[in-house]
Amino acid sequence: MTRWTASQVSEVAPDASSLAAARKLAVPGPWRETGCSDVLVWGQCQGSGKTPYQVSVDLVGPAYRCACPSRKFPCKHALALLMLWSEGVIDESGQIAA
Repeated sequence: MTRWTASQVSEVAPDASSLAAARKLAVPGPWRETGCSDVLVWGQCQGSGKTPYQVSVDLVGPAYRCACPSRKFPCKHALALLMLWSEGVIDESGQIAA
């Protein structure tokens, strides 16, 4: 699947505050176990708790899933994951590019 543009990511954000919060998380530091396929992007984002949030985005639906308690849909974690992927920070192999 073709990578989304920054505009496409912005369009799925529920509001401006979610987008702003996602931008702060769209850095490699809190992310691990990232991966991608033609239709799915996934990863774990370390929040303030002990256990990282499991995050995935089905690019076809699109559909979003995150283990965080946010009631916003998609949450800042899913948006940040999309930002990393769309910017090429998550490379073709699904790893965080060095």
